[in-house]
Amino acid sequence: MASNPLLTLPEIGTDRTRIEEELKAAVTAPTEAMTEMAGHLLGAGGKRVRPLFAVAAGRCVPGHEGPASREVVLGGVSVELVHLGSLYHDDVIDEATTRRGVESVNSRWGNLKAILAGDFLLAKASEIAASLGVEVAGLLAATIGRLCEGEVRELQDAYQVTRTEAAYLDSIEGKTASLLSSACRIGGIVADLPRPEIDALTEFGLAYGMAFQIVDDILDVVATDEQLGKPAGHDLVEGAYNLPVLRALAGPTGDELASLLGAPIGGETWERARTLVRQSTGVAESVEVAQTYSDRAVAALEPLSDRPSASALQGAARHLLSSLDT
Repeated sequence: MASNPLLTLPEIGTDRTRIEEELKAAVTAPTEAMTEMAGHLLGAGGKRVRPLFAVAAGRCVPGHEGPASREVVLGGVSVELVHLGSLYHDDVIDEATTRRGVESVNSRWGNLKAILAGDFLLAKASEIAASLGVEVAGLLAATIGRLCEGEVRELQDAYQVTRTEAAYLDSIEGKTASLLSSACRIGGIVADLPRPEIDALTEFGLAYGMAFQIVDDILDVVATDEQLGKPAGHDLVEGAYNLPVLRALAGPTGDELASLLGAPIGGETWERARTLVRQSTGVAESVEVAQTYSDRAVAALEPLSDRPSASALQGAARHLLSSLDT
């Protein structure tokens, strides 16, 4: 993340500090127990991609100087809280034991408390969004709904070797891209940008989000536990067959791979399945698909490319696939 072009924007360090401060304030609850649970993943860090996108979008106002307004920062914080709440719920569904290199909330406090803490984060996000106006509140509520729909689609397709690529793309649009798209849109709305520019930022966020998730799914296949900060190859175990897997299933070794999948796997079966995916053309083909979405994101902001923040967002899209070079 250190070379991410967004981090070269003037006073972006100030904005990042303010994002962290507002996040900490948002997760402070009347009870110490809820404060500890709600703030657990904040202490584990995070790239804060979503609030940074909201801030960058809000700074696309022509001639903008200085840090983002507090309202724009709060817009980004509301989106990040939704993201964090969804992680709490995802870890319960996946029975995950770690997240970002630390013990998951559900592993430490149990599923019930993890669900309640996730609900608390969603409630705080909604409260902040409401303070920013009816349109932002409605947009965030709709985004939460799309997240849930994307998760349900993935659960319905679990362990289905016949899962279609269209179904996969539909799921990641709801689970990931919708939130990045909304982050950009909220930043533009709160900054009172013209509607065509808000729409361009929204399109950028959606395309970036699709590329972002595909890259994440590729890393799940090729990276190590240490690189990911969570168990690698987890999607194969959970039956969430992602784009590299689907492309591998359509390849020459697809029949062997299909014979290994279709149910929870582990040990040598998991190792063989992961090796088949890695050795197939599925990874390279998935990189090409991610590149297509990245290019689409860059093109969406071409009309605004003379503005430093929009140019930095384009740079972030170009930078996205660099994580696959390691």
